Amino acid sequence: MPPRSRSSSLSRTSQTLISLAEALSRSGSHLEDVYWEGRLGEALDKALGARHGRAVESALDVLLEQRSAAYEILVELAEARSESLMPGPDGQDCDTLLISAPVLAWSRYRLPPGRLDAAQSQALETLLAETVLGPEARVALLPSLVRFDRLPQSFQETRGWTQALAQRALGLRRDGPALRDAEAPEDLLADVFFLVGAVVVPRGGAVFQWQSPLPAEAPDQEAVTRRWAEGCARILEPVFTGCQLEYLRPEAYYTSTRQADQGIRPLTLKAAATWLQTAARIPGTDLRAALVACGEQSVEEYRIGFCTRQSNDVIYGCVWPALSREESQPEPDAEGQVDTWDTIAALLRECGIQDIRRLPGLQPMEFCEDCGTPYFPNMLGDMQHPELPEEIDPEPVQFH
Repeated sequence: MPPRSRSSSLSRTSQTLISLAEALSRSGSHLEDVYWEGRLGEALDKALGARHGRAVESALDVLLEQRSAAYEILVELAEARSESLMPGPDGQDCDTLLISAPVLAWSRYRLPPGRLDAAQSQALETLLAETVLGPEARVALLPSLVRFDRLPQSFQETRGWTQALAQRALGLRRDGPALRDAEAPEDLLADVFFLVGAVVVPRGGAVFQWQSPLPAEAPDQEAVTRRWAEGCARILEPVFTGCQLEYLRPEAYYTSTRQADQGIRPLTLKAAATWLQTAARIPGTDLRAALVACGEQSVEEYRIGFCTRQSNDVIYGCVWPALSREESQPEPDAEGQVDTWDTIAALLRECGIQDIRRLPGLQPMEFCEDCGTPYFPNMLGDMQHPELPEEIDPEPVQFH
């Protein structure tokens, strides 16, 4: 008996999502776009409102595997329908948007847990209303900052967060969404902490201050970002003593998480180089770095292995994820396009590391079978498990 195909084992909901997304991808007019988008939106609402299951993710897996043009369509609409409610919860005559404001933190010490007290939470909510949100907006924030491992892991879970926080903003419930238990890795030198909340406005109202019928009279987004960052510094710097911080402007949930993914990469690299030179006491002149692209068919990430001048053994490593189609190409496609290799090398030089070797080819994404640590390249091109010299304590110093 022949094996069942991947598509034949899909749920009916997943198959419906695939069919409607493909129909929308073939549309040839605006009116047809509206028709298919409406039906796909309705199907997504039903899938996201189900109690269990990952129908949306299963459909996306198939479309990605088939390299279908419908993949981007379904991703975009699934994000929109899970991070926003129109109308609001329980059919109320309002609009809701799930937002987050990433705080990028790096340190040569151990990162703090990011806990907030009641006064700090209230101060952030007031700051958000005064500097970022529209005049009729109501907001409910999570009471603490959360890291990547505690964020929603599915579109269904994102929709659940949006619903729960919207109800809290409207006074329909007192608590927010339940957060999963997750222990943050203690050896991270850089990470993102998210302030997450839901903003509720009257139907068609402005969520953000820069939304205005007269854009020329609206606040400049950069000015909003500056005021937000200045206010956050006053409130949050005591929480992050000993850390370097960067505050990103509050945005729609999926937009802000992508911006955080982009922004944390250089900070992770800087934190590693700084830690090696300070806590591990290896001068930058004694450090060398090897760069290699890793992936199956295309570049999925770049791995940077650190060695000393005295040895080719890898003592530390960093991963630089490829987050766009352009970064998945080993070489830039067009003149003037940003070269990821050059970007990484320039950051390393800024950190005092001048001996940098770019290795050819595409390496498989190998990990240690025992501990799951990625393998990193040495200066000869060999992929190795990073091992610090015995005299160096691998644990970041507890500052907080």
